[in-house]
Amino acid sequence: MEDLFPLVYDELRRIAARKLRDERDSHTLSATALVHEAWIELNKLNRIQWRNRSHYLAIAAQAMRRILIDYAIARGRQKRGGGRASLPLEGEVWAAAETRGEELLALDEALARLAALNDRQAQIVEQRFYGGMTVEETAEALQVSPATVKREWATARAWLNRELHG
Repeated sequence: MEDLFPLVYDELRRIAARKLRDERDSHTLSATALVHEAWIELNKLNRIQWRNRSHYLAIAAQAMRRILIDYAIARGRQKRGGGRASLPLEGEVWAAAETRGEELLALDEALARLAALNDRQAQIVEQRFYGGMTVEETAEALQVSPATVKREWATARAWLNRELHG
């Protein structure tokens, strides 16, 4: 863990910066703070045998997701349901979901439901959306083919769209 972190730090910082880029100006969580909080969470996982860089980035993406969700809840943006607009999960709306606490929480809830139905699809969404990983990096991290990632990514997006519009 100690050896791997410096090797992926710049990439983790880039991922975190992308996640926080569209946040409001008064946002108190910086990209550096998000990376460091994720590192703290990763250090708690002392039983994990890190397979490779992609595996590490995938787990880091999950940690960042939890941190952002916890932050949204702590900031009091958990108005469940009331006035929530439909959220298509395509194009620039992906970035919008990151910046609005209610949508982020709705996505998190839908993602938890997806994980109960199909854990691999939920992992693909986490790695592609929260981790900013490519199809190839996601395939490597999950030890599946890129074609499987593409197929399940499309299926997961369709399912999440239906959940968030319902």
